[in-house]
Order: sequence, then structure tokens, then C-alpha cells
Amino acid sequence: MRIGRGEGSGKGKTAGRGTQGQQSRSGAKRRYGFEGGQMPLHRRLPKVGFTNIFAKDYETVNVSELARLEAGTHVTAELLEEKGIISRIGDDGVKILGRGDLGVALHVRVSKLTRSAAEKITAAGGTIEGDVPA
Repeated sequence: MRIGRGEGSGKGKTAGRGTQGQQSRSGAKRRYGFEGGQMPLHRRLPKVGFTNIFAKDYETVNVSELARLEAGTHVTAELLEEKGIISRIGDDGVKILGRGDLGVALHVRVSKLTRSAAEKITAAGGTIEGDVPA
């Protein structure tokens, strides 16, 4: 179909664009999200919340979950992921929290621990490599 080449072509005169209006003009296009002059959805919805760009991303594990590991195990983020205790390693690593009891001695090397987690690990006869909370 050759558009705008006379009435005999079937798409002559207005070339299938209608008589007037935005879409009949050359170069006519609407920006993404345009709703014909109605207030667009992204402007009708309220702005909500806040994203802290300085927030740390740790994957957390409780001491009670470490209790199912064998005694003497060297606990690292990679081992926890491999055993299925965590599903991913956070951007800033793994943090161990102090909830629960630990009955086995473990050698722990992770990014961060809470004070109560460190106390429970050492009380069970385990060791901690790296930063120990004061």
C-alpha cells in the first residue's frame, strides 16, 4: 500500500490519518505514560517511604540454626549457603544473631556478629575469627 499517493490508491488525501488532531500531524508521538492530558498515573500516586542509600546488606542467621552443624566445623558464608541455611550471601556478608542456644563448638568466620552470639559461641567452646563485638 502506497500512502498519500492520490485518491485512487485508497489511502489518498489525509493518508489514513483522519482529518485533524495530534496523530494527523507529522512527527506526532506521545511520551511514555501520557494519558491524553489527564493527570498521569505516576503523578496521581502518592510518594511513599524512604530508601537509605547507606544501609548495609547482611544476610542474618541465628545461633540456633548453627546448632545443627557438626562440632568443629569451620563456619563461613559460603558453607552456610552450601548447606542451605541461607539462600544468598548479602552484599556486606553474613551476620550472626544471638537467638537460640548453641550446643556444639564451631570455628566461626563471618562479617559480623552480635555480642550475645559471640558469647554463646565462645561459651560452647567455639572460636571466632575477625571482629568480635566489645
